[in-house]
Amino acid sequence: MYALALALPSSSHFIYIPIVFLIGIVIGFIVGSKATRDAIAFEQKKAAEREARKAERAARQAAAQSDK
Repeated sequence: MYALALALPSSSHFIYIPIVFLIGIVIGFIVGSKATRDAIAFEQKKAAEREARKAERAARQAAAQSDK
């Protein structure tokens, strides 16, 4: 019968893996926060454009009402 030799990971694994994990969390946080800021800015731009169209439409309707 053959015995399987299971070796424990070296001590560098116990240092390397958590550091890579933390670096991944930091990078994900940075990228995610940038994406969130971009999405908020895009929504604000859309809202401003929507308000401008609404004001333009109201001005045209008011002008049409005054012409009658």
